[in-house]
Amino acid sequence: MSLPKSDLTKQADGRTTMELGAVLPKTAEVRGGHLFIGSVDMVQLAREQGTALYVFDEADLRDRMEQYREAFHECYPNSEALYASKAFLNKEVLRIAHEEGMFLDVSGGGELACARAVGFPMERVFVHGNNKTEAELREAIGAGVARIVLDTRLELARVSRIAGELGVTQKVLMRITPGVEADTHEYIKTGCEDSKFGFTMLEDFAFKCVGDVMGASNVELVGFHCHIGSQIFALHSFAEAVQVMVEFAARVRDEYGLVIEDLDMGGGLGIAYTVDEQPSSIRDFAECTANAVMEACTEHNLPLPRLLVEPGRSLVANAGVTLYKVGVMKTLPNIRKYVAIDGGMSDNIRTALYDAAYEATIANKADQPRTEIVTLCGKHCESGDAVVLDGSLQRADLDDIVCVFGTGAYCYTMSSSYNGQPRPAIVFVRDGEARVVTRRETYDDLMARDV
Repeated sequence: MSLPKSDLTKQADGRTTMELGAVLPKTAEVRGGHLFIGSVDMVQLAREQGTALYVFDEADLRDRMEQYREAFHECYPNSEALYASKAFLNKEVLRIAHEEGMFLDVSGGGELACARAVGFPMERVFVHGNNKTEAELREAIGAGVARIVLDTRLELARVSRIAGELGVTQKVLMRITPGVEADTHEYIKTGCEDSKFGFTMLEDFAFKCVGDVMGASNVELVGFHCHIGSQIFALHSFAEAVQVMVEFAARVRDEYGLVIEDLDMGGGLGIAYTVDEQPSSIRDFAECTANAVMEACTEHNLPLPRLLVEPGRSLVANAGVTLYKVGVMKTLPNIRKYVAIDGGMSDNIRTALYDAAYEATIANKADQPRTEIVTLCGKHCESGDAVVLDGSLQRADLDDIVCVFGTGAYCYTMSSSYNGQPRPAIVFVRDGEARVVTRRETYDDLMARDV
């Protein structure tokens, strides 16, 4: 993970940036030794807003949404990209997703409630979840969502009954586990047969269940969905999943006479968390997926369905960073150097959960080389509380501002108040302006529900 002695590079536009490539937000640069994002000084921002602090590069976020929309429409005109809101959710990101023409994937009642609160069009909302409650299904169907993605026959019965009670016909997709083993962390594989998600293809179970869905009242089956996992670098895994799903759809046409409208291939495109990772581009993902669908449909003489994808991490992860302040340093000779920050597993559980890797820099020393190997540890009462394990960093001093890159996905949404730690604020930066879009949690907030 160590970098060369020079961590800076000149860009074509004259900006000086850190040599971290795809890890950096789009507008990251170094001015006067300080890290700037969105033309905002991260050191000054951290001093003004306090730490820990989530910061998002709005230009980066909008650019990635535009890339998804344009790449898929160019490669496959009848397609849509759904923002997987589980990756990062607050009102502002949903407003931006709406403005950028995205559809939306929600996985719980709270995510749907957030979408409704900002007026996100319900006809562009898809509802996921392996165990949607009665209340969540009633809220979704009553709101007029575009699709509910069925996971089980039991859920089919619930949707059918609730839709009947509300006097509507609900369009649904069936989530299929295609048996494709994606090369990713065991905890985020979702397309293999041993999964809590979806209708298994073992013993032709999913195929037999198609008849149940088609025969249910107040429900219209319009397509199939699959999701093989997250943080996937090997694009051939998506192509393999497409082949399985299109073959399945062709069998359904032949046996049941149903020609599907929608084929939802989920998300999962990997991103660069470290400087040595080289993920595929959004354009490559679009071309691979679109070509695979067109080729498979031609092979099986199947009309082209609407192609749907559900990016989350690849939209928001690299657009977001987290700022911390150094509080304590501890060196254990021949073992490790610890640099303690005023956050940790409460605002980023991924390192403790997945042994995730990140790159970091000291924002007020961004023009200096990262010559030390340290563990950036948190302030919580757990030995496993760390954000960066044995990563490169400049020599740290008390009160330095540390910036950890690539924290835009699954950090805020999986955050907690462990040890009574208030959740950080969220700030969006763009064109020299910083705006708080989610305020910092307070001690009163932590106790507000106690009676």
